[in-house]
Amino acid sequence: MITLKKLTTKKEMQAFVKFPFTLYKNNKYWVPPIINDELEVLNKDLNPAFENAEATYYGAYKDSKMVGRIAVIINWYEVQTQKIKKIRFGWFDFIDDLEVSKTLLDKVFEVGRQNNLEFAEGPLGFSNLDKVGVLTSGFDVLGTMATWYNYEYYQEHYKQLGFEVGKEYVENTFPFSNVNPQFFEKAGKLIRNRYELKPINFTNTEDVMPYVDQMFDLFNETYSVLSSFIPVSEKQKEYFKKKYLYFINPEYIKFIQDKDGKLITFGIVMPSFSEALQKAKGKLFPFGFIHMLRAKKKHDTILFYLIGIDPKYQNKGVTAVLFSEYFKSLKGKPIETCIRTPELANNIPVRQMWKHFDPQIFATRCTFVKNIE
Repeated sequence: MITLKKLTTKKEMQAFVKFPFTLYKNNKYWVPPIINDELEVLNKDLNPAFENAEATYYGAYKDSKMVGRIAVIINWYEVQTQKIKKIRFGWFDFIDDLEVSKTLLDKVFEVGRQNNLEFAEGPLGFSNLDKVGVLTSGFDVLGTMATWYNYEYYQEHYKQLGFEVGKEYVENTFPFSNVNPQFFEKAGKLIRNRYELKPINFTNTEDVMPYVDQMFDLFNETYSVLSSFIPVSEKQKEYFKKKYLYFINPEYIKFIQDKDGKLITFGIVMPSFSEALQKAKGKLFPFGFIHMLRAKKKHDTILFYLIGIDPKYQNKGVTAVLFSEYFKSLKGKPIETCIRTPELANNIPVRQMWKHFDPQIFATRCTFVKNIE
């Protein structure tokens, strides 16, 4: 018999966060989070995403042992402002037992009915900057810190429980050797002169700070056309500055201004911390921090985490300027592999942006949806 329990105490939330460490023990493709960071993300008193959202956390137990977990999420901005009557769910992990997954998802529908919502979708986080999607291919590829990993049986559970595919995502990779510097230098110079653009590069994280608010404003403008987009708030801007910016190499942050000094393009690239996170085993101290610092300084794999372009400059070739600047920063480093974090499969303009690199899809994922009856 499966018992469902709402988790609220510090000890219970630690069990919630640590459950995947047991489920994926000895799996060489799963990338563990930092436990304290994960607890902070899920804490309504610490994560500003809870300005517009609420969440409850549940564990499924069999013979007093946790065998599954789920976060049941309502983003009220999405429900009230966008009029999308959706209940979200995320951090959804379970053993290969249909009774377990059904028990957890039944709670999602129960909460949805209580709040007069119409359908459920997941796995999703609180907003667009959180992880998304069930892995549907690429189970034998090392995950990234920007994605959830799962076993192949997950998708079968959704299908057996009557869910349908919602949004589809692809993850791509290409070798750094595919970059043609002559093409991007020539095209970048042409576009830069035509529109009087000014690239901004950094060697110090403190120098990035004055531009970060503008970057998030541009992020909101760039991605607002996507379905269910939830804008980044002022509190979230401050939160992300403090929490993440110092983990990003300053030379991997690129901004482009127009002739009037307005930010029109940004790019954020991150070193791959996957192997470092595996070595850290969920803890920064005493030795996990050392692994993270080593990965930041020396790495052969990078993630193109986020790119934003002012809608007025989209389809005008400004990415040539951006990629030209990145090549200048990366060419002296031992970079071998470039990874793109999940992108909507039907976002053709974004996929076209990368065509000169001959990228290959190495993983796919999707959300699943089901109406609340």
